[in-house]
Amino acid sequence: MIERKKYEEVSELLDTFPAVALLGPRQVGKTTLAMDLARTHNTLYLDLESEEDRAKLANPAYYLASHQDKLVIMDEVQRMPQLFQELRGIIDKNRRAGRKTGQFLLLGSASMDLLKQSGESLAGRIAYCELFPLNLTEYPKDMDKLWVRGGFPDSVMAASDVKSMLWRKNFIRTYLERDIPQLGPRIPAETLRRFWTMLAHLQGTTLNASQLAGSLGVDGKTVMSYLDLLVDLLLVRKLRPYHGNHGKRLIKSPKVYVRDSGLLHALLGIENKEALLSHPIVGMSWEGFVIENICSLLDENQSGVYFYRTSSGNEIDLLIERPNKEIWAVEVKRSMVPKFSKGYAISANEISTAKNFIIYPGIERYAINENTEAISLAAFLELL
Repeated sequence: MIERKKYEEVSELLDTFPAVALLGPRQVGKTTLAMDLARTHNTLYLDLESEEDRAKLANPAYYLASHQDKLVIMDEVQRMPQLFQELRGIIDKNRRAGRKTGQFLLLGSASMDLLKQSGESLAGRIAYCELFPLNLTEYPKDMDKLWVRGGFPDSVMAASDVKSMLWRKNFIRTYLERDIPQLGPRIPAETLRRFWTMLAHLQGTTLNASQLAGSLGVDGKTVMSYLDLLVDLLLVRKLRPYHGNHGKRLIKSPKVYVRDSGLLHALLGIENKEALLSHPIVGMSWEGFVIENICSLLDENQSGVYFYRTSSGNEIDLLIERPNKEIWAVEVKRSMVPKFSKGYAISANEISTAKNFIIYPGIERYAINENTEAISLAAFLELL
């Protein structure tokens, strides 16, 4: 189940750039989308987790010379970071021969390592596209199921809550025991699991590295390295604070969210909707789910996303800086009767927001006051 819009976006990028990097966590659908593209392109597919396919690229220029007319798809490309320098030479050679676009589609499960390697070697030759877990526009038939199970296709479409939870627990274990060690960091799996679970308990709170360090028995620098790793793997989001020039004392630490709500619930042992609704994390889980749905539809090269909080406690859950530089304020409420808070009003006035919304679980859209609307998540996503 791949959103048609994402397919068209990647196709357009391939028509414009020699290389496109499609980034996203494992099992999110990158390979499925690539195989979809393969039906309309002359392609060569290489899985770099396969020893046989890695061996073919011992001399990349020599091997790929016989496939110059194809779109070469390289899956899990972060396994061979040394390739990027070679690809630069191949792309430039093909350019001189007249082929300027659609040469390589690179699939990766780690963002920052991949960006660092490709950015240094392929500047001006590569475009980036992130594939998120399914959002509500892609799976509109059951929002609560999507919230409880998360957006990974195999999880949300599992035959039962029990099978969905089993899939997610295996996903987490595979990341901790196999995928992360393959990327290089030598962190004990149990230590990283504890850290990831701590972040789940602290969903949507501002980062306190010293508190986490004390709980883990490590220093603050080590905690930040753990956090950066999970961010780089597209499993955790750091939401930056907004720092407009408003003469206010603002909170400077980021908020931290486990990005997929299903993984959040698996880390906390929340097996179904009934257990979630009675759990203390329910409000922050809903907030993270809403924010991740919104971010999945934004081009973050054009739209910035932030939160806003002053030292006096006035805050807004999400600020969206639109391409036209308008600021939209979004407050997330789990209540079916969302209330307009004084702190939200003060903050929106301080920032001079263009539009103000409160997203709640209901379906009716209505004005709370002359400047603010209550709106469902589905209706808000349509506005984007």
